[in-house]
Amino acid sequence: MSAALRAQLFLCLISLLSGTGLTRYIEDNEASDGLYSLISLAQKRESEDFVFRRPLRCLDMLATEGYFTFVASRPQLACAAFIIAEPSEVISMELSDVSIDCSAGDFIKIFDGWVLKGEKFPSSNDHPLLPHERYTDYCSSAASTLSGRSSQNVAMIFFRIHSPDSGFTLAVKKVHNPFPCNIMSQSPEGSFTMVMPHQRRNCSFSIIYPVEIQLTDLTLGDAKSNEISPLRQMWPGCSGSGDYVELLGGNGVDTSKMFPVADLCFSLSGLAQMKICCDNSVVRLVSSGNYINRVTFQYRLLDQNEIPKTRENSLENFCAVE
Repeated sequence: MSAALRAQLFLCLISLLSGTGLTRYIEDNEASDGLYSLISLAQKRESEDFVFRRPLRCLDMLATEGYFTFVASRPQLACAAFIIAEPSEVISMELSDVSIDCSAGDFIKIFDGWVLKGEKFPSSNDHPLLPHERYTDYCSSAASTLSGRSSQNVAMIFFRIHSPDSGFTLAVKKVHNPFPCNIMSQSPEGSFTMVMPHQRRNCSFSIIYPVEIQLTDLTLGDAKSNEISPLRQMWPGCSGSGDYVELLGGNGVDTSKMFPVADLCFSLSGLAQMKICCDNSVVRLVSSGNYINRVTFQYRLLDQNEIPKTRENSLENFCAVE
């Protein structure tokens, strides 16, 4: 991930977090320093032997392997670090040198996914673990260290620390994932292929930008047709077929709360495209486990003049579809 794209994604996260308690802890100097650090520090990783280290901020985004140390200079009551890897990677995390007071209300929790504006990615409908199983709580563990591994290419930690000079070190490593599922894209443009081999599982590819999505190839079960169906003209039984692809749009990250744009439950060889003018655009593959399902698609960021002006407080208008 380039430094420029990383900075752009960090700004996008701040935008999505606006209105929550987290953003009030960002000071102007911390935010600007963070963006410059994302650009300059990434350029130092030129050697395989280089061990990346830097301070961790109260609100931070990590896209690099390394060691990140947080030391409180004052009470920090609502902090979070968002961690993202490449689509074909999962994230291994380990806490060490922890100096907090759990009895005083301090905590550090690792979460398998992201939480934005109270919504979880991946959705509880798409994640293999139950909601409470996705949290790993340092204060509930008897060990002096705590580790966890994500199920997808994003994870995060929440922490609250009351006393100055208290803190911890977070080690982040990335591990190859042969069958990526539930991916948060680092970039507003690119291409990807999702494959689900004989597993009953739902997989989403989430792009937190308004984009044009082009489906270029789709293999679903034993489907024999190749048509795309906007949901406003949806065939009965498509979502109940057990194997299908749907396009979603919305202003949050929980796919179960997003606006259904179109679905496809027949194999496709050719080009089907759609513009989704939402804060978040999703390609979601639903699999029954009976077949090897595969979808290939491309996506690009919409130009400003491609996003129509809409009426306020109207999700359908805001997430205009072309």
